[in-house]
Amino acid sequence: MLTTPGAAPLRATERLQIIDSLRGIALLGILLMNILMFALPDNRENDIFLYNELSGPDYYTWWTINLFFEGTMRGIFSLLFGAGCVLLLERLEKRTDPLTPAADIYYRRLLWLLAFGLIDANLLLWTGDVLFVYALGGMVLYPFRRLGTRPLLIIAAVALVMGTLLGTLDMHGKKELRVKGEQAVLLAGQGAKLTAEQTKQKEAWEEHLKEMAQAARLKADAEQVETMRGGYFQVMGYLLPSNEKNQNLSPYGLFYWDLMVCFFLGMALFKAGVLTGLRSRRFYAGLMLAGYGLGLTLNYWEIRVWMDVQLDETLLADRVFISWYEIRRVLVLLGHIGLIMLVYKAGIAKRLLAWLAAVGQMAFTNYLMQSILCGLFFYGFGLGWYGALARHEIYYVVFAIWGVQLIYSNIWLRHFHFGPFEWAWRSLTYWKRQPFRKGVPMMQIA
Repeated sequence: MLTTPGAAPLRATERLQIIDSLRGIALLGILLMNILMFALPDNRENDIFLYNELSGPDYYTWWTINLFFEGTMRGIFSLLFGAGCVLLLERLEKRTDPLTPAADIYYRRLLWLLAFGLIDANLLLWTGDVLFVYALGGMVLYPFRRLGTRPLLIIAAVALVMGTLLGTLDMHGKKELRVKGEQAVLLAGQGAKLTAEQTKQKEAWEEHLKEMAQAARLKADAEQVETMRGGYFQVMGYLLPSNEKNQNLSPYGLFYWDLMVCFFLGMALFKAGVLTGLRSRRFYAGLMLAGYGLGLTLNYWEIRVWMDVQLDETLLADRVFISWYEIRRVLVLLGHIGLIMLVYKAGIAKRLLAWLAAVGQMAFTNYLMQSILCGLFFYGFGLGWYGALARHEIYYVVFAIWGVQLIYSNIWLRHFHFGPFEWAWRSLTYWKRQPFRKGVPMMQIA
């Protein structure tokens, strides 16, 4: 491979352990939500009414995940992606040769990440892949790398407003579907002649009711289970439309702003020293109390509203005028950051944080390994447990994967500089084979 003068990945001595620990926590935590997409059909994923999961361990599992973790682990992961971009560019701009500017390496790195995202979604069959959209979103960040904390926070706040606005419009659009549809049905029942627009509204509402009927949803559930227990190419073909939809990153979509909030917030918090443990214990205690106090309160209230309307999205806007999802998830993730940093500042759980740092240092490998392990466990070309486990039983699989990744990451990094996928990604980015095994002289692996 060609060499890139003056450029090289971070050495172990240059890494910030607390950043890696946070990334490890986020990487493991993100599986709490992702596992549902691997394990359950779409209709069963978040709906506890379909199979009457209204008591017992399944009910409390649903509450725990939605109250404490929904959107927050992905948020921390995104936060650290934004921080990582700043960290990378700061060091590249100090070290790269003028003939190989930092932007060249930065965008090359993102283009390879995009390629890995396509592999994860379409070959490893993970429809919730974020690598592809992270790569596209990360391309926006470069011009903002030198901004200070305050302007970055302002941009994050604007993105939060945009995400909240889009979520609110979507919520009220679903209410409008019901209101106008019911009105058109009523007029038709009274013998009134409907306009072309009213006819469309009537048909759209009737189609919605047909799809949401319990019998129809149970049938769709059973059909999806049968499909996902099929062979590799059958599963691939079934998931292709979902991959096309999920990888459509656009400023007109909610997920775009969902990412931008955390990317820019992560850049700001890194520059302010929040993510590197430079702030006082009092600061982190305040962050934890404010984040949890406001965020968990909003979470509990909005989840109760969801329960009251039995998760019917067309009824939600009757109870809630604004979609609080983006705001409440950011608040809770800040509470998580405050708590983790308090533990770090207090000097407790040092060994656990060190183990988690190894998971974070190999986050790319571990993220892809989660796709591989879950696919082999749940899909038909593997063990075929798709749709077979109760909601709470799914988390036994999560805990098993956590154990494997904690042990594997720490053993691996005793012998190698990088995880296997990190090594491949870095070698492709710098267009030079990177040192891999520890103790091997550089001249033997150049």
